[in-house]
Amino acid sequence: MARCLIVFLFAARLFGQTAEGDARVQALYTQAKAAQASGDIAGAAAKYEEILRIAPRLGPAYNNLGALYFRQREYGKAAAVLERGLKADPSMSSAAALLGISLYESGEYARARPRLEASLRANPADANVQMFLVKDLSKLGDYGAAATHLQQMGAKTPKNQEVWYLLAKVYMKLSEQALARMNSIDPNSVLAHELSAEMMESMNNYEGAVVELKHAIEMAPQRPGTHYKLGEAYSSLSKWASAGEQYRAELAVDPGNCLAQWKLGSIALQQNGGAAEALAMIDKSLGMCPGITEARVDRARALMKLDRNEEAVKDLETAAKANPTEPSTHFLLARAYRASGRAAESQSEMRIFSKLDEAARAATAQRAEEVIQDKETAH
Repeated sequence: MARCLIVFLFAARLFGQTAEGDARVQALYTQAKAAQASGDIAGAAAKYEEILRIAPRLGPAYNNLGALYFRQREYGKAAAVLERGLKADPSMSSAAALLGISLYESGEYARARPRLEASLRANPADANVQMFLVKDLSKLGDYGAAATHLQQMGAKTPKNQEVWYLLAKVYMKLSEQALARMNSIDPNSVLAHELSAEMMESMNNYEGAVVELKHAIEMAPQRPGTHYKLGEAYSSLSKWASAGEQYRAELAVDPGNCLAQWKLGSIALQQNGGAAEALAMIDKSLGMCPGITEARVDRARALMKLDRNEEAVKDLETAAKANPTEPSTHFLLARAYRASGRAAESQSEMRIFSKLDEAARAATAQRAEEVIQDKETAH
């Protein structure tokens, strides 16, 4: 059943609503309450229906009857009664919200949308109505509007996991729509191949990504960024020579690509190339883009190979400040401190490294256990 606040209205507004607000109506209302309290929902509904035959413009009676039908999951009946009630008394906000939800539960998504939107405008703090609106918009395929509401809800309740779950699903639907639209224009375009490569990379299918990116480069060899992406795919496969070739090809197309420049220096370090040569490449990269934290770490590695440990310390301190939870940076900083004769600081960094590394290993082990459990559950 929907988690919504069902408000029962009546006594305070009975008299003055209609001339028929006499003892008979009051008695029926008392009987309806008693029937409801004893669990006789059908009996309570019958009493409200009788009230409405006597006082057909008594709005709260419609509200209460609609709420009873809603509790019984008779959403079609609830919607019909609530619509009649709002004609009698348009000011009943609880009835308006319940009507939108009833229409949604009845599968009347197009009819539910304006009701839910109007209810939310009247009470922007009603998270329950907003959640039903999100679900209604998703049923209608308006994922952009649903995403907007979910972003608002996430800002208000950042720890509401259901909001982020639904937002992730909405983003996936938007992605599917965008991909379908792009393929309808030209399924064999450069962009189509690049996007296909990115999707394969997200599934760790780097060999497939390489194939797609090669197709893209054949079609547009001078397109900036594609050679760099292919270099990244080769790097994920530890094919360093091929990766370096693509990074150099990228720089030939786009000399300002500081990431490609840095990656060449990083490869030189990984392949035991000359530290001085690697340092020159990384310095050139940082000259273009000083904010690349990973390049700072690689620069420090090169400096340490050249016994320029004090300079390495400065880069590693900058990197640790930018990303304090990365264990490897603290490990390198401990080594650089030790090589610089700063034993106490080295020990402090090793303690930080140990804590972060232990936490990272525990998180990895937990994720692995969850994957195993999921597989066992699936079987």
